[in-house]
Amino acid sequence: MYRNWLERDLKTWAAQGLIDAKTATVLLKEYDSRPSSFSVGRVLLIISALLFAAAVLLLVAANWEAIPRLVRLAGIIGVLWAAYFGGGALLARGAERFAAAFLVLGALSFGGAIALVGQMYHLSGDALHAALVWFGGTVAAAVLFRSGAVTVVAGFLAFVVSGTDWTQSYSADQMLLLWLMPLMAVVVIALARYTGAGRARHLGYLLLVAWLAFIYSEYSTATTAIAIVVFGAVAYLAAALPQSPLHAVARSAGSAPAFYAYLVLMLGLVVLHVEFDAVGERLAVGIVTLGAAITGIALSGKENGAVRYLGYVAFAAETLYLASETIGSIIGTSGFFLVSGLVVAAIAWAVIALERRLASNEDKAEA
Repeated sequence: MYRNWLERDLKTWAAQGLIDAKTATVLLKEYDSRPSSFSVGRVLLIISALLFAAAVLLLVAANWEAIPRLVRLAGIIGVLWAAYFGGGALLARGAERFAAAFLVLGALSFGGAIALVGQMYHLSGDALHAALVWFGGTVAAAVLFRSGAVTVVAGFLAFVVSGTDWTQSYSADQMLLLWLMPLMAVVVIALARYTGAGRARHLGYLLLVAWLAFIYSEYSTATTAIAIVVFGAVAYLAAALPQSPLHAVARSAGSAPAFYAYLVLMLGLVVLHVEFDAVGERLAVGIVTLGAAITGIALSGKENGAVRYLGYVAFAAETLYLASETIGSIIGTSGFFLVSGLVVAAIAWAVIALERRLASNEDKAEA
């Protein structure tokens, strides 16, 4: 998709005389010469590693009692180290695709080793501690080999830790996930940045969204929902506003920070619709939702397609919802659309005035 946009832009620039046709052709060829971030072969190798790990674990489990304890331990350690040493050797030779499969096999084998050794020697502990050790070992492997594939495994393991029945842990209290989930999310995002696994960072952002959902599930009140809305709004403005000191950092991470902050804002507003029962309260939340949708489109619509489309969906859904709430009266419905039109016009005027002022300041700064 990006290549099609690039080719179209290069043709437009060439037609406008900004670049010559030869330069446009050279630029497009240079882009085509880059190694693709997606490879069917790489995906198949990762799948083969997953199947191989599952086959080994099932084979061992099926013949567990018949295998001597020493052989079990030696086999587990052998598979684990062979996978990591093999992955490291392949990385040194530049065979990154095969190395990724070996490293993923090693990360999965590490989890199997934790479970099987614990079962053999009846080690004390519980599922939460085992999952945390597995996550920590996988993070260490991702850092050591700087592997994007292992980073993805670590991202999924963060969800495994979060989904573990932590109430059965011997030392975990009820508030454990309130600090554990955001900590793991930050680790995954930092790891994705370090290893260059851009897509893996979405797992960290989704874990933060799940963390906020967990907080609301523990404290299901309108106050909690309002706090989530405020948090999402502040985070979004910090990532989207050019005047924000965090804007440059957010932009360096792509469009994801602004989008997920905006997603949290919208999800919080959805929850507020459920929390408030009075018509006036829901109307007020609806107006705020429409304003948030238009603000997102105005601030990020040009550069962030995900925010733009989410804003479109939120605006359309909220308009239909409010219309359905007031459909009993034609006057009420027409009045709603009148108020909505005035609100949209006011926001549009404010955005246009802001854009003009920013453009004027930029011209003065350049002069």
